[in-house]
Amino acid sequence: MLLLLTILTGAVATIAQEPAPSLTKWIEQALVEVCPANDLDGIEIQSRLPGSWLIEETRRPQTGPPHQVLIRLTLPSNNELVIERRFANGQQRQFRASLFKRDGEELRAQLLAIADGGCNVQSGRRIRTGQDGWMFLDQLDGDLSTLRWSETLQAPWPAGKDPGGIRVAMIDSGLAYDLEIFRDRLARNPDGAPIGYDFWDMDPWPYDGDVARSRFLPIRHGTAVASVLIREAPQTALIPYRYPRPDMSRLAKAVESAAKAGARIIAMPLGSRRRTDWIEFEAALDAHQLLAIVSAGNDGQDIDATPVWPSSSNNANIIVVTSADGFGRLAKGSNWGAESVDIMLPAENIKIIDFRGAQGTGSGSSYAVPRLAALAARILQDDPSLSITDLKARILARAIPSPFEKTPVVKAGWIPDPLKD
Repeated sequence: MLLLLTILTGAVATIAQEPAPSLTKWIEQALVEVCPANDLDGIEIQSRLPGSWLIEETRRPQTGPPHQVLIRLTLPSNNELVIERRFANGQQRQFRASLFKRDGEELRAQLLAIADGGCNVQSGRRIRTGQDGWMFLDQLDGDLSTLRWSETLQAPWPAGKDPGGIRVAMIDSGLAYDLEIFRDRLARNPDGAPIGYDFWDMDPWPYDGDVARSRFLPIRHGTAVASVLIREAPQTALIPYRYPRPDMSRLAKAVESAAKAGARIIAMPLGSRRRTDWIEFEAALDAHQLLAIVSAGNDGQDIDATPVWPSSSNNANIIVVTSADGFGRLAKGSNWGAESVDIMLPAENIKIIDFRGAQGTGSGSSYAVPRLAALAARILQDDPSLSITDLKARILARAIPSPFEKTPVVKAGWIPDPLKD
């Protein structure tokens, strides 16, 4: 349910110090001492890197030939080196070495080297801090020094004033709020500060980036989704939240924050297989009476039979939406459910703006969410007195039977054109 280069301008960033040679030497040693011997276990790797100490060794799968081996080593001064091997047909196809530097209680990602199966470094990633809260991800050549381009990882809020309009909270991987299309559409408090929060890192800057797989390889999703909402409901005031992957119970705080800020709609193209992730979220929706527009998911499954949460919960304050083509056919790969999914609408090859500010297209139930949330915002704009129950009823009343799907795949039906008011 959960897209990838912001051009670095010299005016906003000052190059920070690269990792000290005493640290980068560990990556160099790993490439020389560890990479060529692809059958070493963690203890043997520790012995080849004197001064290191094995913390963790993970094999996937646990039995039989591995597809992936992950080794974590602590270094002097409590820094860490992570070595990852990827295999195919018993042969090492990729070798990665990542360096993390200890900063108080935190480990901060510094440098990643990505080598092929023959231990030739193909590319690198370097995380760098600039001035005034900026943070960048540098894409490096194989020499781990030559800069290809830089992406923004963190930015200060842009100056501006509250735009007015219906406030819509977005819970996603965050938002590239420094892009021009969003700067003037951010909901702000009376002091002019934008409203929003990063519930993953627990700081006030919810910049776009899901780093669950790697700090060096973020997935950007929220910006593209938000661009659809802003285009289809241009009077909307956005409240961006970065979702709390480390502790999903924090979602209740996001709902509470959105309600306190005056939002009545939450757009959330997220879900998971764990029911317990969503209990606090649903309770907060009920307590604060917000309408959540939630994606059905993109697993190509009937979620009545194989639940995805919170889509399968049948919560009265949730509308679940999935993607169809322009003819009313369920989109390939999108989830469905005659009981769990309320609406389908066209969300294939939708024009989007990605986190770089570049134009592109997106498809799937994630992009059905901002289309339906934009419709909800426009309805509220015309009639702000509507209760959440009445708002939901008005949305569902727009659905008609699909002219293509003879067996119901959603509960209420298909909205052929969510832009038609």
